[in-house]
Amino acid sequence: MSGPADSKGRRPGEPALFPELQLGVPEDAAEQGVRDPRGLGEWVAFIRDQEMPALGATVALIHSVTEDEKSPTGKLAQAILQDAAMTAKVLKLANSVLYNPTRHGVSTISRAIVVLGFNAVAEIAVAIRVIDALLAGGVRQRVVNEMAHVFHAAVQARALAALRRDGRSEEVFIAALLSRVGEMAFWCFGGKLAQRLDEALAAGQSDDEAQMSVLGFRLRQLSQGLAREWKLGPLLQSVLDGSGRPGVSEQAIHFAHRFAVEVENGWDSPGLEKLVCSLAIFAGLSSEAMREELAANSVEAARIAGYFGAAEAGELIPRPAPAVGPPEAGEAEAAEVLAMEPDPQLQLRILREISGRIAAGANLNEILQLVLEGIYRGVGFDRVLFALMSQNRLQLVGKTSLGSGAEALRQAFIFSLDGTPGDLFNEFFRNPRAMRFGPGQTSPEIRLDRLLQVTDAPCACIAPILAQGRPIGLFYADRTHPAEGIDDERFEAFQLFAQQVSLAVTAASSSRQNG
Repeated sequence: MSGPADSKGRRPGEPALFPELQLGVPEDAAEQGVRDPRGLGEWVAFIRDQEMPALGATVALIHSVTEDEKSPTGKLAQAILQDAAMTAKVLKLANSVLYNPTRHGVSTISRAIVVLGFNAVAEIAVAIRVIDALLAGGVRQRVVNEMAHVFHAAVQARALAALRRDGRSEEVFIAALLSRVGEMAFWCFGGKLAQRLDEALAAGQSDDEAQMSVLGFRLRQLSQGLAREWKLGPLLQSVLDGSGRPGVSEQAIHFAHRFAVEVENGWDSPGLEKLVCSLAIFAGLSSEAMREELAANSVEAARIAGYFGAAEAGELIPRPAPAVGPPEAGEAEAAEVLAMEPDPQLQLRILREISGRIAAGANLNEILQLVLEGIYRGVGFDRVLFALMSQNRLQLVGKTSLGSGAEALRQAFIFSLDGTPGDLFNEFFRNPRAMRFGPGQTSPEIRLDRLLQVTDAPCACIAPILAQGRPIGLFYADRTHPAEGIDDERFEAFQLFAQQVSLAVTAASSSRQNG
């Protein structure tokens, strides 16, 4: 394997692309005008603005959802579902022993929010994006070491908090995981200063001594600054600030970090035995039971690191003995979320969940979100959109969407309904029925010009949403590559999911009448 990438993403010995475009300027000369940040404030700004700007946008989006008291759960699900990789990771965590000890399979993001809780899923999404951003940087061995430490500490801290019946165990996990975000970011993006700090530490200097001599500040302070910039939660800021009397949550995190450091000396080290006794007292267990709990947690921590995409870090987590268990329940289906192909088993699970939610009287927004997710992930479309007619029935307006570029599609999906003969939308609402469009599938009597101007998709389908037999809106789904097409199986599954909303509308109407 080649060595770590340099600041331009190249690896040692790898030639520059198109060297003739370098204009004969030596690389060192080209970089003379660039200097490393100086001081804590410049480093915070450098990482925030230059190295991890996309993270700030994602965190802001998730915070906007969580801070809006009127924001439905569906908005959080939509924000996660727009990113297939994040969806897979959230579902893997939702099916892990850590978050789902009862082992009931979780197949949808909507269900994950119900099982784990709204805030827990939002915090997981932020943590996934942080780890993704760090893994995309110039990862070097110290970053991997840091990640191994924080994943181990996070799982142990959550378990300790749960043993103390602390109601913030999910928040504890995220706070412990991100408590060294400054250290990880610096080792990713620190350039020559990171090399100097690495050399100082290798020469035997203590962490604090080396950091102050090379940087003039401690990396813990960088973590504090980034946590404030990205609003990573009050518990994390409390842990980093170290002010006031620590509560159970803070104590669990501190204990877990101490354990993650001490266990690196071996599971039989004298220092670890003493620490296990202290942990046992804190958790209310015997020392033997505490050691068993810690050992099981270390195995789970390695799995969790893999779910976040940091498998290399997971391999470094000290475990008492190699342990290879069976796949997690739901792990296989979570991995399949990346492929936009029909998944009959996932379709069936989501349809069962929809039926159960309709029977339980769930609100229409919940059903709608499950249907969108079923069409997008289960049936396998590139984009899915739900649109409603205006109250005066003179306009069709996109309301919510999933998939690549789905938000832009939703904003542009506005069509007047003026009764023009031959126009797709006017004909559709005159005679509502499922329709598909593509090579050899589009009726010559239907004009798609208005639709194609907005969607530019060669293969698409629509299905009506009915209330007491009267159309009130539609589902739209497409595939952006003409060779993929929409076969009969996919089209039938699309219609089946669309019908669920009509059933939910009918059930809701009946409930109101009977009430």
